[in-house]
Amino acid sequence: MGSGEEAVEVIHAWSAPRSLSTSLMYSFAQRDDTEVLDEPLYATFLKSTGAARPCREQVLSSMEADEEKVVKDVIFGPGRKKYRFCKHISKQRLPGLPSNLMKKGKHFILIRNPLDILPSFDKVVLPSFFELGLAELVSVYSDLCKLGSPPPVIDAADLEQDPEATLRGLCEDLDIPFQSSMLSWEAGPKAYDGVWAPWWYKSVHESTCFAKVRKYPMPFPFGLYDLLEEVLPLYNVLKHRVKRSSNLLKSPLPPPDLPVPENEKLLAWVGDEILPRDSAKVSVFDSVVQGGDSVWEGLRVYDGKVFKLEEHLDRMFDSAKALAFSNVPTRDEIKEAIFRTLIMNGMFNNAHIRLSLTRGKKNLDSKIHHNNLLNNILAKVEGNNASADDAIMLDKDGYVSETNATNIFLVKKGRVLTPHADYCLPGITRATVMDVVVEEKFVLEERRISLSEFHTADEVWTTGTMGEITPVVKIDGRQIGDGQVGSVTKRIQRVYKNLTHDFGVPIPTYERS
Repeated sequence: MGSGEEAVEVIHAWSAPRSLSTSLMYSFAQRDDTEVLDEPLYATFLKSTGAARPCREQVLSSMEADEEKVVKDVIFGPGRKKYRFCKHISKQRLPGLPSNLMKKGKHFILIRNPLDILPSFDKVVLPSFFELGLAELVSVYSDLCKLGSPPPVIDAADLEQDPEATLRGLCEDLDIPFQSSMLSWEAGPKAYDGVWAPWWYKSVHESTCFAKVRKYPMPFPFGLYDLLEEVLPLYNVLKHRVKRSSNLLKSPLPPPDLPVPENEKLLAWVGDEILPRDSAKVSVFDSVVQGGDSVWEGLRVYDGKVFKLEEHLDRMFDSAKALAFSNVPTRDEIKEAIFRTLIMNGMFNNAHIRLSLTRGKKNLDSKIHHNNLLNNILAKVEGNNASADDAIMLDKDGYVSETNATNIFLVKKGRVLTPHADYCLPGITRATVMDVVVEEKFVLEERRISLSEFHTADEVWTTGTMGEITPVVKIDGRQIGDGQVGSVTKRIQRVYKNLTHDFGVPIPTYERS
């Protein structure tokens, strides 16, 4: 040992690339009892694998590449402070490294959702299963468990959300005192940065803390969707070890037929996270599975705006209140979930949103927008058997109420009629169309309507978020009017289409091309 040097206790931080590991190294470097090492295994990794890197020759010429020496002399060599923080990238842990690398010191694992890693991964190195290193990260956890020392696991999202609480918890798990100096650092390059910093550290050099650089995520590069599906289960294995994490089993059901092939690869919001389609599942114990108890809304996106978003949320909250739901997310939280999901999918126009909120109690009141739709499903089955597009539903007195999926209108001698909302859903699109009818100077009647009145109508249309205003030209084998789309229907369709382009809640970050 040199003058002033003494044995140090090593803290090993294992992570995948682009997981805030450099920020965490900067955090530990602010402690008055800790020195840091930036990827001490890098040269060994390059020598053994022959991996191409823009900084390859600089790394090999400036760092120890011998496996035995780097572990004995660099990682566990004497130092001037009590602790030595070693930032390790999991894929750099190759076979043949001395066994005491894992047996000595304090270890922990830093994880980050691949959804957040992959959009910016390919700045220097092309992403691959090997380059992400999540399989080796799981192996690190497994090997440490076999040694009788299961390591703490922290998530980069928690570091960004609540850095102090996350760091305090980590320090407690490592049995070292927390220091408030860990919460910030000065911007710019550091003396202890690896020689590869010019290629990878631009954004972290601009940072001074763990705060998120951007409020909304980057759109996901769907060319990497298959890779995401490969690595996400590995992330979830480790996420289970973070106290507040959860995961769901893979469904054994066959994949459904998709009317829109592009929807085979999409991202969905479930609970409090965004997941690939095949991972987007709810528990078998969820109320919507156990009892069909859920409320829902269908929304449309036009030209970067969510049409009638506020009205749909009003109805969802009313439905949830009617069903005595508790712990309902706030309006802003639901909006954030919608916006983040749309942005990640790159869906800014002509998209349909199915928004569901579950809890667990049955209620078949037609005015509540619940998921217990057995009556409607049975009517749809009958309609299918009759080769019809939809089935008309009657109220308890035999008057028309709605179809199995939409509200319904008729035109007779220039007057527009629609059933009362006593036995049908008071649809958002229905209300909008009623306003349009009045504004266009048509007489609007909301009353009981018999089935025979629909048979003899001049025009009929249905309304719904998905189908907008859909003309009906035949009911029960009877032609409606002249069998063509009527002039009133066309006029209302035209005005409604203009509304969808002029109104709506803008999606953050959307720019019209």
